[in-house]
Amino acid sequence: MAQLKIVYIGGGSTRAPGTIASLLERASGFRGSEVVLVDLDASRLELVVRFARRMAAARQAEVSFEATTDRRRALQDADVVLSAFRPGGFEARVQDERIPLKHDVIGQETQGPGGFFMALRSIAILQEICAEMEELCPRAWIFNYTNPVNIVSQAVSSFSPVPIVSFCEGPILFPRFVAEAAGVDPDLLEAEMVGVNHNCWSTTHRYQGDDFCRLIAENLDELLNRPGLSLLQTRMLRLTAAAGAIPSEYFQYYYFRDEILSELKAKPTTRAEDILARVPDYWAHYAEQAEAAWPELDPQRSRGGIHELELALDAIDSMYNDKGEVLPVNLPNSGQAAAGFDEDLIVELPCKVNRKGFEPISQPRLPAHLRGLVEHLAEYQVATAKAAWKGSRRDAVAALAANPLVMTMAKAEAIYEEMARAHRAYLPERLL
Repeated sequence: MAQLKIVYIGGGSTRAPGTIASLLERASGFRGSEVVLVDLDASRLELVVRFARRMAAARQAEVSFEATTDRRRALQDADVVLSAFRPGGFEARVQDERIPLKHDVIGQETQGPGGFFMALRSIAILQEICAEMEELCPRAWIFNYTNPVNIVSQAVSSFSPVPIVSFCEGPILFPRFVAEAAGVDPDLLEAEMVGVNHNCWSTTHRYQGDDFCRLIAENLDELLNRPGLSLLQTRMLRLTAAAGAIPSEYFQYYYFRDEILSELKAKPTTRAEDILARVPDYWAHYAEQAEAAWPELDPQRSRGGIHELELALDAIDSMYNDKGEVLPVNLPNSGQAAAGFDEDLIVELPCKVNRKGFEPISQPRLPAHLRGLVEHLAEYQVATAKAAWKGSRRDAVAALAANPLVMTMAKAEAIYEEMARAHRAYLPERLL
């Protein structure tokens, strides 16, 4: 088993205890490893490291945990940097979601102006981390969950020698969600997806030998009358039938834009405000479990559930222990494994992961009626990554205007002005 020094940036976040639980569930693959938790909040770091040590001891896991607010000290001689931080916290996300709505544009964490400003904030910090890694741990990889993962990876892979791969459970969860909406067994659905993160379509979708999407289309009226369907389930069934492919749930913001905009404007609180209201209970639960004889997370009182960052941990295990697992990964499209997209574009597709690294599994070209929006989002991804890493305010406004949810200079300029002012503490001077 590989003995690694894993530096977890964001180790004092609300998702950190779930990440610890995920890692310790895989403890046999990390025997003898050291995990260093890094965050800005010393008190929350102290709580998480107590929880981690108590959980490891209870499970007799041979993994050690340390915590520090000194990122440079943590990075010295690291093998893996696990990146999962949120610049500005949920308070910044509130602004990402609320300000665009004032301009009749959807506010969302990874899509539209919200995702755009999350990218600017995240990449500003990743630039510092990459510079430190070149000096302190030049052989280390970044395994990234910091959102928006596609734009973050695009920036680092385009402008830094530090190797980075990004992860999202979406390609695993989206097909299962549609299968459950259709009332069939999701374990019997075989699906692979390709595109850019949060905006992928299925290229394979077989259910017990049949074309799953054709079955949805042929039975759509009956399926839509199933009792208890959520609005999102209804939308995803309709979109699957119309497109002939399983969509990412985030496509709802484009194909059902107007009605979702109305819903968000009518809702008294944003998603981030809803999460903020639960944060005190999350930390109370984590404090309880840090003292428990057998620490165990309650999915109802844990941010994101009881296991977090599972894909990244599976990928670390598979790479350093040479397991050869097939996992969905975000990485450059070398060899045009995602047919028709540029080689330097960060794409999301299945990869075989072993000690050689990440071997993309080739995916067919998306049909024209699906490809256009993904191409648009891909070009926006590249423009935003460049503006965030080395561009000016003018470059950033132009990139924001290219986003499909914005698409006018007047809105781009007005939204940028207000959001840059709200986030000025987290942005480089050149972008203000």
